[in-house]
Amino acid sequence: MLSPKRTKFRKQHRGRLKGISTRGNNVIFGKFAPQSLEPAWITARQIEAGRRAITRYVRRGGKLWIRIFPDKPITLRPAETRMGSGKGSPEYWVSVVKPGRIPHEISGVSGNIAIAAMKIAAHKMPVRTQVITTTEI
Repeated sequence: MLSPKRTKFRKQHRGRLKGISTRGNNVIFGKFAPQSLEPAWITARQIEAGRRAITRYVRRGGKLWIRIFPDKPITLRPAETRMGSGKGSPEYWVSVVKPGRIPHEISGVSGNIAIAAMKIAAHKMPVRTQVITTTEI
């Protein structure tokens, strides 16, 4: 699964999911891509599940790009712990996705196969998506 090799700080603040994506909102590398319609945190497991679903559906054909990287650590406290005693330890990594962001891109396969693969991958994501192509921009 994806995670940073090293970070400057172990823990981060949660932040806010407001605004729209100003970067990573155009299809650049491939021909077809899902575009998020709402903000969310996408975990490294969800990114990997989407990648596997696309790869299996296209039967290892075409080229796939993953445009998001989980670089935000999410901490959890142990169960049945009293208040206080600081922040929990980092448990998993997420990528902050705002509306308009493109998580995956694909090319080298036919249009109906690519769109079907993107719809299968969309079921693995916690956000609603729409499939866009390079001609729609």
